[in-house]
Amino acid sequence: MKVQFAPLNIPLRRRLQTAAVLQWIFSFLVLAQCCLAAFVLLCVSDWWILAALYAGWLYLDRDTPTSGGRRSQWVRNWTVWKYFRDYFPISLVKTVDLDPNTNYLFAFHPHGVLVAGAFGNFCTEASHFSELFPGLTPYLLMLPFWFRVPFFRDYIMWGGLVSSEKASVSYLLSHPGGGAAAVVAVGGAPESLEARPGALTLQLLQRKGFIKLALKHGAGLVPVFSFGENELFDQMENPVGSALRRVQDRLQRIMGVALPLFHARGVFQYSFGLLPYRKPVHTVVGRPIRVDLNPCPTKEDIESLHQRYMECVCVCVCVYISSLFRV
Repeated sequence: MKVQFAPLNIPLRRRLQTAAVLQWIFSFLVLAQCCLAAFVLLCVSDWWILAALYAGWLYLDRDTPTSGGRRSQWVRNWTVWKYFRDYFPISLVKTVDLDPNTNYLFAFHPHGVLVAGAFGNFCTEASHFSELFPGLTPYLLMLPFWFRVPFFRDYIMWGGLVSSEKASVSYLLSHPGGGAAAVVAVGGAPESLEARPGALTLQLLQRKGFIKLALKHGAGLVPVFSFGENELFDQMENPVGSALRRVQDRLQRIMGVALPLFHARGVFQYSFGLLPYRKPVHTVVGRPIRVDLNPCPTKEDIESLHQRYMECVCVCVCVYISSLFRV
């Protein structure tokens, strides 16, 4: 394989963008393991008392990931996220105003490999979410497992990440006075195994849990489609039924975490590595579906709203594509 090296005269701005994405990849792939190792080393060192105090804090703070988390506007406004945004670049597209007196469930599609669009738009202020949707506070849902990792849990909560447990979603959607936007990647881990350039496979037909939650809390249901999400990484071929896919599916069922074997480009060359490609990601927030409060929705209620939702996703996609041709 011929390696295509990056030129030496790359502007400093682009180098900083690459560094910003590199630290994001590091955070996704190995920061949790590093935090866990640091905690273990602290336990067996002369500073074990600090580990004991932190363990006590973990116990007292165990409900925070399911109670809105602990976001930090300072962290969300770090300059590094602006470089992260500009690397792709990532943009947030508003189609209609959203009433800040209502709670919303943002259904995000597609998951992609590392949900770059969801992170950039809802865990940072790089795309100016607070200016586009004043009065709304976004919370990106993440697997509960990660909130059990010492130190790492605190870091991800600062960005606005919260547990994806039902209790967590219910807490957000029942926020008094409205203003909460729970962001869920509907396709979840299985959908990430289908993410590759030129392909779009959504796990939606059998995904109805988010529909039931919206009904039970009367939350506005908002389709969010991230165009370009699947273009960021290549994956090893893993068709359904292959040995690799069977292993991935089994690990996903056991661990709850998918393990897509992805690759793209490197830091100093463009031929291989774990950095995403520089491809634009446009995350479109569609028109909300009004949902009436229904504490005990029937199967028919869920099916009806699910059908309406799928139609709205199609409309959101078509409207955005047609807007590109008008431009």
